[in-house]
Amino acid sequence: MYALVYITASNREEAKNIVSHLLENRLVACANIFPIESMYWWKGRIENDGEVAIILKTKEKLVKKIIEEVKKLHSYTNPCIIAIPIINGSEEFLKWIDEETSNC
Repeated sequence: MYALVYITASNREEAKNIVSHLLENRLVACANIFPIESMYWWKGRIENDGEVAIILKTKEKLVKKIIEEVKKLHSYTNPCIIAIPIINGSEEFLKWIDEETSNC
């Protein structure tokens, strides 16, 4: 089984730091990083901030470890880290995820 992990970060530097750490530790095969505008409730107020979204491609069995590692590196008190199961996909791409995360 495979998963996409969605994370928001405060800025591009933080996102790249998180992604580099996860790639170096073979917890993910790939990541996409892009700017977003976020609106959300925080401490009784609606906030509107620029953030960076990260989408990771990985194995489902690595999600728990990814969450632990991201929490260590993240600047937010309560970072958005969610996993979405991949129910189907290109066999070649899924095999590539297996190969790139094979040490885990």
